[in-house]
Amino acid sequence: MMRLLLGACLLVASLSAPAAERVVSLAPSMSEIMLELGAGELLVGVLDGAERPPQLAGVASVGRFGTLELETLLSLKPDLLLLSPGSLPEAQRRQLADIGIPFYLGEPRNLEQLAEQFAEIGARVGRAERGRQLREQFRDGMAGLRARYRREQPLPVFYQVWHQPLYTIGAQQILGDALAVCGARNVFEDLRLPAPQVNVEAVLARAPQVILGGSGAELEHWRAWPQLPAVRLNQLWSVPDKGIERPSFQMLGATERLCELLATAH
Repeated sequence: MMRLLLGACLLVASLSAPAAERVVSLAPSMSEIMLELGAGELLVGVLDGAERPPQLAGVASVGRFGTLELETLLSLKPDLLLLSPGSLPEAQRRQLADIGIPFYLGEPRNLEQLAEQFAEIGARVGRAERGRQLREQFRDGMAGLRARYRREQPLPVFYQVWHQPLYTIGAQQILGDALAVCGARNVFEDLRLPAPQVNVEAVLARAPQVILGGSGAELEHWRAWPQLPAVRLNQLWSVPDKGIERPSFQMLGATERLCELLATAH
């Protein structure tokens, strides 16, 4: 009974906590979510490292990706920090936790977790209704894509994150979930690391029918292995929208463009 009462108290406290008014985003995807929630005016600082949306041109910088300017951040007096796992070194994350600034760590492993994230952040910044709307629109949109692009036999795809050295995506990655929506299958979905390094021999053994990468130039080296189905079928393709790699609402449109491309595969 005491545990139930304590849980209820924590829930009430969470629901009654005042909405954040001074937010610092430490990840581009979090900045995008704030804009998608219609809460861009609450951003008082952002961590640079990617091209900024025009709406945030005048927002203060608190450093660059991987390096936080702590004094600058503290001077902004934020009441909420939005982080992703890779945006800061672990030591700086612990330092922020010790200072006591409330933070939200977003690490969606699949599309459903991302949908919930819209509602959770919306509730933290006073945009609860908009957050719930985004959650439902995202769920419905992905369900529609999944139904439209379903395949009896999923299309084996190698997703090349980088080519020198060769990196890909492993298990429980939101990109793998996006491929599944498009009727495809990450050929390295059995590897537990989120971004494992692999070798050419491993890719040859998995025989992907499609290889996706950042640009055509990054994919040209695969032509040295014509025994690969993806090479034989000339299906070495650039990812049509790099937004597929940023977990925010815009990922819905990016996934649709990916599905359209993969639907043309043999």
